[in-house]
Amino acid sequence: MTAREAVQPGGRLKMSYDEFLAWAGEDLHAEWVNGEVIVHMTAKQKHQDIVRFLLELFGLFNQFFRLGYFAMAPRQMKLSPEGPGREPDILFVAQEHADRITEEMVIGPADLVVEIVSEDSVTRDRVEKLEEYEHYGVREYWIIDPRARRPRAEFYQLDERGQYQPVPIGPDGRYHSKVLPGFWLNVNWLWSEPLPDAFFAFAEIANLPADIVDGLRRLQRK
Repeated sequence: MTAREAVQPGGRLKMSYDEFLAWAGEDLHAEWVNGEVIVHMTAKQKHQDIVRFLLELFGLFNQFFRLGYFAMAPRQMKLSPEGPGREPDILFVAQEHADRITEEMVIGPADLVVEIVSEDSVTRDRVEKLEEYEHYGVREYWIIDPRARRPRAEFYQLDERGQYQPVPIGPDGRYHSKVLPGFWLNVNWLWSEPLPDAFFAFAEIANLPADIVDGLRRLQRK
């Protein structure tokens, strides 16, 4: 049995970062923190559905406004030369930081990170990563928890002192991003069954004329 086969999801294995890169390959969703590898459990369907919806929505917005680069896990983000290597569910790097993107990974902090909470990641997402992303300068951090008991979303933005401040959701259910100017998210979309069509969510964000949206809806129903 190889070392890779021996580590169960949620398990940890000690190795250097260079050893980790050689060991993990391109398909394994794992992170390197303080000399240990953390292998993630297989994501549930709701987790994957939210990631897919957000990526489609971000992608449509980015096609119009060309703000930067989006990626999903597994895509390594090495926060600093000696710091942790994380694999956020979704990350965004703004155009002005395009030099952080390499063929293999993102070197340095992304400008926006989205993590979808699962049963094994509650402390990791809400405590460990919150502290790390603040420390290393991830400008905006979303924590989306779709678990049935209490679905909720939390949003943090760095202030002028480099400290995270929680940003409340508006009375209309919307969160307005700072890193993505003009982008807002209706948090209620995330709990819908099924999730909304990303195009029509984008049309609402972009305030496309109603006649165009209605025409597209008619075409979709044919």
